[in-house]
Amino acid sequence: MTTTNELQLTFKSSAGKKKSLNLPYAVKGLSADVVREAAAVIAGEGVFVKEGEVLYAEPLAANYIERTVTGVFDDSNH
Repeated sequence: MTTTNELQLTFKSSAGKKKSLNLPYAVKGLSADVVREAAAVIAGEGVFVKEGEVLYAEPLAANYIERTVTGVFDDSNH
């Protein structure tokens, strides 16, 4: 069994679309104020642009995502 944690930030793009930015190495347990401030900095820099669309223009939400993978069988090494 493997468990991973990541911080998922949700933004509105400059085109009005919802976009997620997943941070797999984020410190767990950060306060809402710290995460909100970090998301605002990311949005303020405007460096993530694709085809003229700023992907992370306005912070909307942040969530910690925990995933657990439980193996049933693995024959990939044969």
